[in-house]
Amino acid sequence: MAPRALTICCDIVRWIPVVFITAIIVWSYYAYVVQMCIFTVPSIAEKVIYLLIYHPILVLFMWSYGKTIFTPCGAVPRQFYLSKSDVDRMSRENEEGQKAVLINAAKELPVLNRTHSGSPRYCEKCRCIKPDRCHHCSVCGQCVLKMDHHCPWVNNCVGFSNYKYFVLFLGYGLLYCTYVSATSLQYFILFWKSGVSKDMGHFHILFLFFVAVMFGISLISLFGYHCYLTASNRSTLESFRAPIFQSGPDKNGFSLGKFNNFTEVFGVDRKLWFIPVFTSETDGVSFPTRNNLQANSNNSYQTMGETPAPSAGDGITYPTRTIDLDSDGLLADRQRWMEEGESDGGGNKIKI
Repeated sequence: MAPRALTICCDIVRWIPVVFITAIIVWSYYAYVVQMCIFTVPSIAEKVIYLLIYHPILVLFMWSYGKTIFTPCGAVPRQFYLSKSDVDRMSRENEEGQKAVLINAAKELPVLNRTHSGSPRYCEKCRCIKPDRCHHCSVCGQCVLKMDHHCPWVNNCVGFSNYKYFVLFLGYGLLYCTYVSATSLQYFILFWKSGVSKDMGHFHILFLFFVAVMFGISLISLFGYHCYLTASNRSTLESFRAPIFQSGPDKNGFSLGKFNNFTEVFGVDRKLWFIPVFTSETDGVSFPTRNNLQANSNNSYQTMGETPAPSAGDGITYPTRTIDLDSDGLLADRQRWMEEGESDGGGNKIKI
């Protein structure tokens, strides 16, 4: 009973950042529409123009935010989960035996990424072989397809299923803050120069400008960073730790050129690029890679007179590491890494 109550309490606490952001947006609507546009702006034409531009921005902003929150984080397909017999074998085998089990289980799966040992990446908690770009989130308690980070401000993992919505949320949030601060600036200056006033409407407009500028500044760097990641076809996790391919780690392994990288997330239909609807052409399990990556890998084996290795990584010698567990989170602007299963070289497990 106690663990259940603790879980419920944790679930409630995780919604606090979402409630806070929602409350700020609701208050900003009152301050901007009622206190500024209706009661403060003197010109009817100015009121109409402000409100006609404001509401579409607000709708797109809230639509993107809601989709980011309520879209389920992508779950791993059933074919990636080990059978009960393979799980039992994994618990009994030594490291080399575990590697053999994983390679055999992954031979029919579209897996290119691997651990340093050359075996498919495996999650002990979910008991599944991780698809490319997939990671385990300790907060959500599951492996997430193309995981970018866990964001407390949306109480959800940002990954394959909602990354487009998250980028649009940041972009429309920045646009919302910029528009509100720009249109309220003249009234902010007017009330600031007039000194202390007992009119609460003046207070709302003064505070509205400060809040819009503050959130706008924080969104500039975050939105710019995720635009860079989108153009580079990297996740936040991959920007810190390059994915490993047959040829070794390659931070640009999934990069197909800026435009193709963009369309992989936003789709090919230009009319839907900036609308928060799902438009990705990929399935979240397999992703196209740079053409020269596979070519260079095959050429290296042909030069040595060997057959290219299968995608599971058999035949490649890397530093020993069979089990690859990770749980990742992004709190505000700081990445929190918690990776389990690192070896200190003497067989002991350490945490970093």
